Amino acid sequence: MNDFAGFSTIPEAPPGFKSGFVGIIGRPNVGKSTLMNDLIGQKIAITSPVAQTTRNRLRGILTTDAAQIIFVDTPGIHKPHHQLGKVLVQNARTAIDSVDVILFVLDGKTEAGGGDRFIANLLTRAKVPVLLGINKTDLQPADRVDEIDDSYRDLALAATDGKGWPLLKFSALTGDGLGELQAALVDRLEVGPYYYPPDLATDQPERFIMGELIREQILRLTREEVPHSVAVAIERVQETPKLTRVHASINVERSSQKGILIGRSGAMLKEIGSAARAQIQKLIDGKIYLELFVRVQPRWRQSRTRLAEFGYRPDE
Repeated sequence: MNDFAGFSTIPEAPPGFKSGFVGIIGRPNVGKSTLMNDLIGQKIAITSPVAQTTRNRLRGILTTDAAQIIFVDTPGIHKPHHQLGKVLVQNARTAIDSVDVILFVLDGKTEAGGGDRFIANLLTRAKVPVLLGINKTDLQPADRVDEIDDSYRDLALAATDGKGWPLLKFSALTGDGLGELQAALVDRLEVGPYYYPPDLATDQPERFIMGELIREQILRLTREEVPHSVAVAIERVQETPKLTRVHASINVERSSQKGILIGRSGAMLKEIGSAARAQIQKLIDGKIYLELFVRVQPRWRQSRTRLAEFGYRPDE
């Protein structure tokens, strides 16, 4: 097993060592999960072109010689349309009050919009440093760079009575500017201890990561046909010296969605399983046998009981 698998000894931090929690906040699909994966150096959060991919408040841990940053990747803040959406937005808002630094991630391809202004207003009550991070700089239209950047500067000035927030630009996709971003975050942390062992990349259990990797392939392969009505549950994991057997259920709300996921003669489910197995293989040492089955759970996103069963609970 690798560094997702449990906790080793936590050493004593050297003099001057910094540590703390950084909340990654922003609208859906601005690249928050891709950014966290790149900063940590390995994949722990799923990514997808489908908005609102992140559902759980996921922690990723970056440890250097000088600091330990615990990134809190939150669900995109949006107007909720069901009980699941309400839980996700509540958890993102909770993160604002429980971190040491906030990184407000923005989409550099477009000017500031109503969703950005809504989040900026939420952040006015934050009692910790806020950084504006303009992501996707590699995709900024050359003739509108200044216009787009100024729209976000104006957004910060309006939300803070003219004080503004420091602005950094980067591309999570290419890595440009991430060194400067990391340095700016560390600069705003206080001297502190190791919260986690230096070799740990996330505090989430492997079962959770397995389920997310399966859901990522469903989002990738079905796009708008199924996406947000899917929940993956890891039912059973059996480990032997030569093989790890993973049995997982894919839960949907309608029979038609079940048909899409299974596909003609089971072709879609086979493709999802093959792609997910390849990703899980990178997570766990040894061979993987992945068995998937699909079941219908009507209106599960509106059910508090079902949400709790699938791991979606409001954060305290």
